[in-house]
Amino acid sequence: MSKPHIRVLIVEDDVVDRLACRRAFSKDPDCEFTLLEAETGREGLDIARTQQPDCVLLDYNLPDLNGLEFLSELASDTGEVPLPVMLLTGAESAAVAAAAMKRGAWDYLGKDVDRHYLELLPSAIQRMLRERQLAEGKRQAEAKFRSLVEQIEAITYVVSLGAAPALTYISPQVRLLGFTPEEWLADPGLHAHQIHPDDRARALSAIAESRAGGKPLRLEYRLMTRDGGVLWFRDEAKAVTDEHGRSLFMQGILVDITQDKLAEEALRKSQAELRRLAAHLENIKEAERKRIAQEIHDELGGLLTGIKANLSVYLDRAARAGTQPDQLVADAAKLADSGFQSVRRVITDLRPSVLDQLGVWAALEWYAGQIEKRSGLQCLCDIDPQTADMELDPDISTMLFRVVQEALTNVMRHAEARHVSIRASHEDGVLTVSVQDDGKGIDAARQLNRESWGIVGMHERARYFGGELAINGSAGRGTAVVLRLPLENRHAE
Repeated sequence: MSKPHIRVLIVEDDVVDRLACRRAFSKDPDCEFTLLEAETGREGLDIARTQQPDCVLLDYNLPDLNGLEFLSELASDTGEVPLPVMLLTGAESAAVAAAAMKRGAWDYLGKDVDRHYLELLPSAIQRMLRERQLAEGKRQAEAKFRSLVEQIEAITYVVSLGAAPALTYISPQVRLLGFTPEEWLADPGLHAHQIHPDDRARALSAIAESRAGGKPLRLEYRLMTRDGGVLWFRDEAKAVTDEHGRSLFMQGILVDITQDKLAEEALRKSQAELRRLAAHLENIKEAERKRIAQEIHDELGGLLTGIKANLSVYLDRAARAGTQPDQLVADAAKLADSGFQSVRRVITDLRPSVLDQLGVWAALEWYAGQIEKRSGLQCLCDIDPQTADMELDPDISTMLFRVVQEALTNVMRHAEARHVSIRASHEDGVLTVSVQDDGKGIDAARQLNRESWGIVGMHERARYFGGELAINGSAGRGTAVVLRLPLENRHAE
């Protein structure tokens, strides 16, 4: 197996020292070294630039340049030394070594009088090249990472973990907030300061918890721009771990979701306006029902009552006279009675008067009795005494009655039930009204069907008043419709 080949430039004005270096490299069993030699700094610079050795072994004391000056001239316009340089120092090693490392030297080795340093040269050069290779690989990986993340529109960042987590990288997209990456990195408190005051405590608590335990973070909050603007961001971060599962650092991304939030707000406002419109139309419809029911009661009901009374007088007179009444008149009396019952049913369906006269709780008890008469269902109405004493806002009362009415209509039409119960109670400021049957149970598809307008209507009525409606059903176990409504400001004035 062939040995690795390393080309070393020795910049050394002392012939004896150069010969000693040659001898040391020739004895190394692991690598084959090719040596390039220069007696002056200028000669060394020329060879370094033209022949591109793998590394440079540089003596500090040269006849024309010292080691620090050599490093300065070898450096590129950006200040980066293009080759790994190991500096050989004498008695002044500590101060010179520190200055050399600042100017781009990779490592240094102190010359001792007995020249024991020569034994270390081959291994020191190999170690330096390995470290340089690893560093270059890391640099290239970081460059690829930066190139990748800096193409992402979102702000990407890296936070070191430990006793005091610190931001170590943030992408140029932070300029979206009006700051440069350098400004953001230089001020550890800038991120916290730019969080919107209303979100700050919540956001900082979640971020601290995530970083303390290396837990994934997903959080939405607002950040203030330099000029006072407000942007919404989704902050997502995840810990990067070593092979033992220990968290090393957090990689995160801040995605600008301002437009999404504006769209959500516009949608929310639109939905609220639609609910207000639907409620307004519902109120108009209820008022119209009430007006029509009243007119039917006063006009048609009064007319049928008068006809029935006149026919009853005729039939009573015939009975007292012992004569057989005209069959047409008897039939007309029956029709008038049937018509009167129909008018009462229509009036009740339009707007039960008990709802306006005695309130929603009495109306529910009355309606439960009507359900039993009409359908044969056993209908229990259980209003707890404290709830029964409550007087609610008329609009709320109408909403509760209509939701229960719709739920009972669904039971009669679809449930194939034998028993149904209406229950009302309140606890911790929340009113709960439920309708529970023992029928076949509603299926999930019907609950999710947006064309089930009765169910949609129940949900919308509840939402408008700040309530929640839940429908739970399973095959063979019946269905429960549960309405929960906060009681704050819901009482009649």
